[in-house]
Amino acid sequence: MESTEALPKSQPSETKLPNPYLAARREWDERYGDLITRAKNWRLMAMISGLVALAAVAGMAFLSSHSRIIPFVVAIDSLGRPVASGLADQATTADDRLKRATVLSWIEDLRTVTTDGIAQRRAIDRVYAHIANGSQAQSFVSDFYRNASPQQRAQSETTGVDVQSVLPTSDRTAEVEWIETTRDLYGAVKEQQRWKGAFTIAVSPPSDERQARVNPLGVYVTNASWTRVL
Repeated sequence: MESTEALPKSQPSETKLPNPYLAARREWDERYGDLITRAKNWRLMAMISGLVALAAVAGMAFLSSHSRIIPFVVAIDSLGRPVASGLADQATTADDRLKRATVLSWIEDLRTVTTDGIAQRRAIDRVYAHIANGSQAQSFVSDFYRNASPQQRAQSETTGVDVQSVLPTSDRTAEVEWIETTRDLYGAVKEQQRWKGAFTIAVSPPSDERQARVNPLGVYVTNASWTRVL
């Protein structure tokens, strides 16, 4: 009897099963990964836009505080034709012209007598608005008003003041000359007097709005004296 060898049985091939964890990770990446990436990009763009806006605001504030405008003045005649032009001079509160103008107006308000009670009261207010508190000028002016009350004088006469000159003698002092014309209530001239005074001033720019309205330049008279020129 013929013997035969037993043939080896073929083994079935192994099938690779899908990994559920990898499949879930792949699903997550496909579904949410793109959303997360886009959200990061938008956050980055928002941050960059905010920084750009902040830099723009800071630049505008810097430019507004450093004005580059240069005033240019053109003078014209009665027919509208330009006759002169040039750059305007820039003035500061320490400018001698502003000091002289303030002293001139102060003398006019102080020595003027008018029958208009409201105008007289406002002139007195302006005088005290330009006097340093507790100074010699404050006592000097108060004594002047007490001895020659403008309200009482206005019952019989008025006084007009014509300032002839305001000459600075130093950075803080000035000499002023003026003419006072006294008239009766009918307008007839009673007398003219020439006066000369010496004044000391100080500059202190106002820090609040109320004071800025009455003394915007911050020019104050600290000492005052005058005498009649014969």
